[in-house]
Amino acid sequence: MKTLHKYLTGQVLAALLLTVAVFTFVVLLLNVLKDVLPLLFGGHVSLWLVVKAVGLLTPFAVVYALPMGFITATLLAFGRFSADQELTAARAGGVSLLSLIMPVLLLSLLCCGLSAWFNLDLGPRSRVAFINLRRDLASELVNAQIPEGRCIKDFPGYLFFVEKNRGGELENINIYRLPTATNPPSTLHAVHGHLLPNRASDQLVIDLVDARTVTVGQRVAINSFPTLSINFSLNTVTNRDNKPKISDMTFLQLRQEMRELQELSFSGATPASAAGREGMPGLNRVASTTNAPSASNEFLRAAENMRQQAMGRVRVAMHREIAFSFACFGFTLVGIPLGIRVHRRETNIGIGIALGLVVVYYAFIMLGESLAAHPELYPHLILWLPNFIFQAVGAVLLWRANRGI
Repeated sequence: MKTLHKYLTGQVLAALLLTVAVFTFVVLLLNVLKDVLPLLFGGHVSLWLVVKAVGLLTPFAVVYALPMGFITATLLAFGRFSADQELTAARAGGVSLLSLIMPVLLLSLLCCGLSAWFNLDLGPRSRVAFINLRRDLASELVNAQIPEGRCIKDFPGYLFFVEKNRGGELENINIYRLPTATNPPSTLHAVHGHLLPNRASDQLVIDLVDARTVTVGQRVAINSFPTLSINFSLNTVTNRDNKPKISDMTFLQLRQEMRELQELSFSGATPASAAGREGMPGLNRVASTTNAPSASNEFLRAAENMRQQAMGRVRVAMHREIAFSFACFGFTLVGIPLGIRVHRRETNIGIGIALGLVVVYYAFIMLGESLAAHPELYPHLILWLPNFIFQAVGAVLLWRANRGI
């Protein structure tokens, strides 16, 4: 048994190292072609900085390469083990399949722990370090003032939320101006917008398209603008912590972001509450001081909806990092019986099946992330479905393979 365990584990481990290296190279190549080589060819960076950038991207690439490599390794190793009649010989010697694969299952659990470390901490931190490096080299500081997918409170008197920021091209922009002693609260929504970093060296300039403003005072004022430019002084930005966007946060950062969003209240705030400490109780006083309670309630509902959507995105990101850490175990349970059933030595067959299963797994992940802005649909639970499906199907296939069905 020890000889068989050592032999099988060695076969899986050798195939795992090779396939992880290949998939890591592919993921790195895609990121390098998109982000690094344009800077190198444009004369912005030296070759040494490119090597540094690749090193920072490697842990991020391993996050995706490790599960893909594990299912490919199990398919290849057990496909050959079955095709060479080694499995038949082991069974003839009285060795059951379950006892034979136990070290491989333990190896998959070890890889789950390694994957959790990459998913929850090392991968996001390395990705953020790479983004900061690229940002500094490409002089994109102004574009970084408006990260996507999170509530921004860096500009005094304003709350920002931008759904997407693609190199300065903004989508679904919401800006809330908090009430002051002289100005009533207002909200601004625009479908599209553009960041213009070169117009003023000390200002953040946003050109908005199809903008609509609602001001709540003694009466409600609604205005629409085909185009609208707004300026914010970067010198007024205080206590910036340069938070990454949601998808690049570590698990601890996501927990802190969720805690801040939960403490941010837009109704019933008191001076002792979190909203009071943030200087936002004025939003809650609107309903009692304005002559247009329906409009003020609409304003508060819009602000609360923004908070709920932001919480939904953070919740999905947290569950994605944890759920994806268990992918290696589910892939192992499916890969072993499939490799035995396919009964082929050819590498291309195993890689093809592995890619098909990975596509199915990632389809659930993409579905859950696409519904992140709709917390009423519980998108964070969708992220766990592929784990449950793969583990259940793999357990049934293993049971059948162990009985020789």
